[in-house]
Amino acid sequence: MEKLSRKLLTNGFKFNDDLTIGTKDALPEKVIQFGEGNFLRAFVDYMFDEINAQGLFKGGITLIQPIPGGDFLRNILNEQEGLYTLIARGREEGQKVSDKRLITCVKRCINPYVDLDTYNECASNPELRFVVSNTTEAGISWKDEPMIDNEPQDSFPAKVTNFLYKRFKAFNGDKSKGLVFIPCELIDDNGKTLKKYVLKHAENWGLGSEFIDWIETACVFTSTLVDRIVTGYPRDEAKELCEEFGYEDNAIDTSEIFHTWVIEGPAELEKELPFPSAGLKVIFTPDVKPYKKRKVRILNGAHTCSVLAAYLSGHNLVGEMMADKMFYNYLVKALDEEIIPAIESPELTHDDLKSFADAVFDRFQNPFIKHKLMDISLNSTSKFEARVLHTIQEYYAANGKLPKILTFSFAAYLAFYRGTEIKDGALIGHRGAEEYPVKDSPEVLEFYKNVWTGVDAGDKAQIAEVVKKVCANKDFWLGADLNSGLGNFPEIVTGHLYNILNNGVVSEVEAVLK
Repeated sequence: MEKLSRKLLTNGFKFNDDLTIGTKDALPEKVIQFGEGNFLRAFVDYMFDEINAQGLFKGGITLIQPIPGGDFLRNILNEQEGLYTLIARGREEGQKVSDKRLITCVKRCINPYVDLDTYNECASNPELRFVVSNTTEAGISWKDEPMIDNEPQDSFPAKVTNFLYKRFKAFNGDKSKGLVFIPCELIDDNGKTLKKYVLKHAENWGLGSEFIDWIETACVFTSTLVDRIVTGYPRDEAKELCEEFGYEDNAIDTSEIFHTWVIEGPAELEKELPFPSAGLKVIFTPDVKPYKKRKVRILNGAHTCSVLAAYLSGHNLVGEMMADKMFYNYLVKALDEEIIPAIESPELTHDDLKSFADAVFDRFQNPFIKHKLMDISLNSTSKFEARVLHTIQEYYAANGKLPKILTFSFAAYLAFYRGTEIKDGALIGHRGAEEYPVKDSPEVLEFYKNVWTGVDAGDKAQIAEVVKKVCANKDFWLGADLNSGLGNFPEIVTGHLYNILNNGVVSEVEAVLK
């Protein structure tokens, strides 16, 4: 079997008819990408590949390894001359769909920790225009460090500052050589935060007012919202897939079909990056916040309000939960009757929210993704506050009554966090005779261990006291005491929690749905 390389694109190799192949044209390097991992290759590089294939962009991508070590993937990508196969699969409008694509826009991958000169040369490339990144949530953070030239800077913002300064000097401050930054790290205002730290490094390093002005006027830092589940290298299927392809590919990537990229920046940016014209779900907007709210409250909120109860009922995967008619109806009612009505606005219309929620149902039922409920349960305290509690508060403010399902989900959260022992950094909960680890911050776990110790689940007054203590913990709820301001919220939660512990979660979900 031949190994994947660019010679296959020109030597008459017979690719499968169901494989979409990106452009075979030689591409100037217009994009550098800090991050060579599965997510960016299945999300950003896929989109650039599509606009290249349609003749709308004509630009190649150079990948930059953002941290030392871990050369395995870089070596594979370079051996395959940047080529790899992306398989996007899932459900759309209730039907299984699969899309196979040979990505051709990636040209090479550089490790600046072993080849600093080649990395630095990128800064003086006149064709370079865009910088994409995914350096984890911790990547865009402040670290006070000196400017150095004999090795890469440690933090990502420092790397960017050093890189920009080299470019500034290489082109004598030519403002037409500024760069557009499109960070994909999962933090609020990722672009604005990156710019703030870059300017701070420039000032601390004494790089001069002209350079700082060049950053401010010649460069663009967008803030973004990304949304696509990427499942990465299909280890269990790789051999079979390569036999199907007819070539050996050691960098196969897999993802769901759904994708959305919201980019907050100047309107003219869409002319340079015509993703929407290519049919891609990319939104250019002056304000990313409504779209973030839509994702957090609908997609993430649907997860958080359901998975803990579903796990306690005996399910282990999102797919299992969705195959259960009771939980399917639970989510339908939660979204249609509580979440969507609470967050409708001129920016987020009912039709837009409903369309997004329908896509969420397809995503949750994706047969190619085995999404564990326990993985989603990680840090559920902060997740509940951000994803569900605000919807409860907004629904109550608008209607003068509590949303039934979301209020129940708070009781399910408390039942899931019921434990009196911390072992190996996790609070130990029980599902029947089975133990499970509740993973959250040490402070949260210690709080629940103390709250539940000595509590008789059959004594409703003691359950009410647990609810009262949790609701009063302002550290969990951004300074709010949930014992007041939400009507009879504590009393309703107490009733649900008592019934869950004494009659089981399934019985209580059925009662809530009546």
